[in-house]
Amino acid sequence: MDNANLEATLDYVKSRWDIVDCVNRYTRGMDRLDRESALSAFHEDAVLDYGVFVGSPAEFFDYFSELHRHHHHSTNHMICNHVCDLDGDAAHTETYFAVANNNVGDPPFSLAGGRYVDRFERRDGRWAIAARLCIGEWDATPGNELAETLIAKFKEVFSISRDRNDASYRRPLNVDPARIGTNIAV
Repeated sequence: MDNANLEATLDYVKSRWDIVDCVNRYTRGMDRLDRESALSAFHEDAVLDYGVFVGSPAEFFDYFSELHRHHHHSTNHMICNHVCDLDGDAAHTETYFAVANNNVGDPPFSLAGGRYVDRFERRDGRWAIAARLCIGEWDATPGNELAETLIAKFKEVFSISRDRNDASYRRPLNVDPARIGTNIAV
């Protein structure tokens, strides 16, 4: 292997690990309600669409940390399948997640899941999320009104399909500017 191929391979491997580390910092930050860790996953000008909330990373953290404090004693976000398509200083990823919640009210425990569809950008050598769609797809807890509300909102906003019409195929991934400022109380 010549030096150019070796450098390209090392950049590819390092980029992939940096991106996975970024996703893990985000989930750990949300579980610990650690603002610095969660926000380190995003570029400051990123736009996030979580169905019930669309806005900046800082606004997102404030919204969802309050939601988690109000509804859950603890959360456990688990990262599952992760696909990453690198394209120079951009990457398009799809990361499946499951979240187990120790709830304040009934039901005492809940389990739900979906996907993070992200556009990452490498700026000044740092990979971080520039745009995110969080697509909630399932709730395994009958009577879990919060999850049912969130998933119903996701289905209003995102088309979930088992073909190339799915949001995970959008290139480049962008959040609809008309949705910025969406903030629904749950």
